Amino acid sequence: MILTFFSAIEICSIADGMAIGPEIDPTDANDDLLLPESYDLRDDGYVTSVKRQSGGTCWCHGTMAAIESNLLITGNWAASGKSGQPNLAEYHLDWWAGFNDYNNDDTIPSSGAGLTVHEGGDYLVVAAYVSRGEGGISCAAANDSTERDKVWYAFAPARSDDSYDIYYVHDIEWYTAGTDLSNINTIKNKILTEGAIASCMYYSYSLISINYIHYQPPTNVELPNHSILIVGWDDNKVTQATEGKGAWLCKNSWGINWGFLGYFWISYYDKWCGQDPEMGAVSFQGVELNPYDNIYYHDYHGWRDTKTDCNAAFNAFTAESSEKIAAVSFYTATDNVDYTVKIYDRFENGELLESLSRISGTIAHTGFHTIDLDRPVIVTKGDDFYIYLELSAGGYAYDRTSEIKVLLDEPSTPAGWPPPSTGEQFPIDPQSLSNFDYWGLGKTYLEGSSGIVVHSTSHPGESYYLSGPTWLDLYEFDNTANFCIKALAVDGITDFNQDGITDSADFAIFASAWLTKPGDDRWNPDCAMNLDDTIDIHDLVIFIQHWLKDTRLLAY
Repeated sequence: MILTFFSAIEICSIADGMAIGPEIDPTDANDDLLLPESYDLRDDGYVTSVKRQSGGTCWCHGTMAAIESNLLITGNWAASGKSGQPNLAEYHLDWWAGFNDYNNDDTIPSSGAGLTVHEGGDYLVVAAYVSRGEGGISCAAANDSTERDKVWYAFAPARSDDSYDIYYVHDIEWYTAGTDLSNINTIKNKILTEGAIASCMYYSYSLISINYIHYQPPTNVELPNHSILIVGWDDNKVTQATEGKGAWLCKNSWGINWGFLGYFWISYYDKWCGQDPEMGAVSFQGVELNPYDNIYYHDYHGWRDTKTDCNAAFNAFTAESSEKIAAVSFYTATDNVDYTVKIYDRFENGELLESLSRISGTIAHTGFHTIDLDRPVIVTKGDDFYIYLELSAGGYAYDRTSEIKVLLDEPSTPAGWPPPSTGEQFPIDPQSLSNFDYWGLGKTYLEGSSGIVVHSTSHPGESYYLSGPTWLDLYEFDNTANFCIKALAVDGITDFNQDGITDSADFAIFASAWLTKPGDDRWNPDCAMNLDDTIDIHDLVIFIQHWLKDTRLLAY
């Protein structure tokens, strides 16, 4: 049996005591008058310390630095009971991303094929990892109190452990500034309101000045090879670019002995930074201590392709325990997309039946999104339920066996290195000076033609798409494919005070809301567990069924 109830809609405001830098209205994304000519997140304490990466893990460092910045700017790091700066585990992501030869849940055996650990990734790989609820991880054992933090580099850490605090990323958005910079203020506003932006570049000593200002002109054909973090800007910064002034202030992952204590500038007109649609400007938002106990998904590798020739999609799931489906997540493949999400109780004779919850809205930017349900759905162990998604534009993201084109080459010395002696000191990274270079190891290379195949797995009856009036099984279209539609659940549907057990304290909360309806002073949506909008005998029956049950168990 599946039940639903209404919950209160909490409206959170930036104005509610949350300091996030200059007062900017993020809805006015392109109003130059609202934005300062220069800004540095470090001035407000929203950037964590510079790290020094090992191997080809720049993408892990760029990701975790962005997530850490969001935790600081929102106050969610302190809200989770933490002090000081966050220091999330880059190498947990490196080992457990799910695309490498160490682990891929979609293959048997789960190791032996895919990308090589320590040799690259990208932000879509990251999105798959965080959307499954696997990280970022905060754990003291991951850190060694140095800028290297190499404890988990040589050997894989445990995938999960009671000592881990897992931080969930509610939204990931992708932007481009545009070659004419027409959308640059969107990126600036996101820095001001959401924290640092993960980005990319093609690093070469020939493209960076002695003042650590980088510029790759549009005529240069080299593809991105390094992940970095945008932490600010200066509209009046003079660079090598002939197109105009202006540069991003960026944090690198080569230690404090490189650049300006680990920082450098990159022109607004750089070919890739702020421009590449997959890696140029990526914002990690709504990061908080993971509020979910279970995430249902079939798309282990996340967004690998987009199906544009269908009208809607849904994923079928079976409840693993008594839980409350509190949210859903999915991707949008373009900007300004209207969405409708529904949860159904049955799928029979090619038709979805008994809608239990519905929510709709508009999403402004391409990316991964988590939507809290206005009307969560209670499921019991063994229940089948179906998450329906309808999007107005862009198509439906799905996972499939695919080539991962973001790779690292083997270590090598670039042609023309070292440069001829001219008396000028080129700003090179410190590891090049110690006979270890970043041109081959430590950077991410986009292969133009092909990449390493990473295998995905699907089964009949998991994902469906609407073609005309008919629901078709996605497995018949591609027997490795599943839609990127997830259900996020919480345990303890009657554990109102979240102490791990349904007992007299919870009954007191339930009794205080007895016979109330929405709008009443004592109304408590958590206690409304039945299909109707009155807290009555039907809800009491559900409560009694869970009396003295330990909500921390996987099943009741």
